[in-house]
Amino acid sequence: MFAVIKTGGRQYRVVPDDVLEIGKIAGDVGTIIQLGEVLMLGGDTPVLGLPTVAGATVAAEVLQHKRGPKVISFKKRRRKNSKRKRGYRDEITVLRITEILADGKAPSIGPRPPREKKPVVETSAEADDAAA
Repeated sequence: MFAVIKTGGRQYRVVPDDVLEIGKIAGDVGTIIQLGEVLMLGGDTPVLGLPTVAGATVAAEVLQHKRGPKVISFKKRRRKNSKRKRGYRDEITVLRITEILADGKAPSIGPRPPREKKPVVETSAEADDAAA
């Protein structure tokens, strides 16, 4: 099953466990948020919204907030000693889609526990060099 959602003026086709980078939205890292503007539900019997599907939401977990790549706007007028350089970086929220819900249901899946970092295991060659 898939859904087409609208957020930040853009439309995204999502399935469960997709990871999306969208414009910044409110929500702490690790919380589950609901995206309510579902334009279409797909699957065996697709449902089109007019303009949205009534009672349908998409549950997503906020993974992180970050900044996008630097975009530079440079304008130069030749022979006029006139130039302008401006730049900005978009604020981005990274989401993992957990569930696609229809008929006004509440999300049943909670946030995933954070992954533990595995300790670095030294190889025998590195251990011999360190001991010497």
